Amino acid sequence: MRAVISAGSNMEDSRAHLARVAAEFAPDLVAASSVYATAPWGGVDQRDFLNQTFIITLDDAPSAPRELLARCQRLEREAGRVRDVRWGPRTLDVDIVGIEGVTSDDPVLTLPHPRAAQRAFVLVPWLEIDPDAKLGGETVAGLVDKLGPLEGEQEVRRL
Repeated sequence: MRAVISAGSNMEDSRAHLARVAAEFAPDLVAASSVYATAPWGGVDQRDFLNQTFIITLDDAPSAPRELLARCQRLEREAGRVRDVRWGPRTLDVDIVGIEGVTSDDPVLTLPHPRAAQRAFVLVPWLEIDPDAKLGGETVAGLVDKLGPLEGEQEVRRL
């Protein structure tokens, strides 16, 4: 099965943090988007984020989603991620957007990601690598259209 992962960073060497995510998942990598610069979300004064989306393959084991979550959280810890300010600056944020055929309302691992459909920094890079992608029964292209003009907090610039 396939999983979609979104990674973002706006502290230290953001490109190196994203490269570390790509290296972690290289054996399972189906596609990686370009790197995008995006305005920060949530009104906290900080520099722009660099974001990238990855499609990877997972085995079909029931434990695969939890194992993927553990890998994502390990990458965040290794990058020195701290959770001091909600929507604040991050050395690295690695989110599971969705896993093909898996839904979950578990608060530890909610799938698909509950806010992915409102986040251009997730949708636009994903659309680049999978033009036919769907999230929650809607096309990702349609979700991007629903966001309207991609400016301000929704601005996404391909680098």
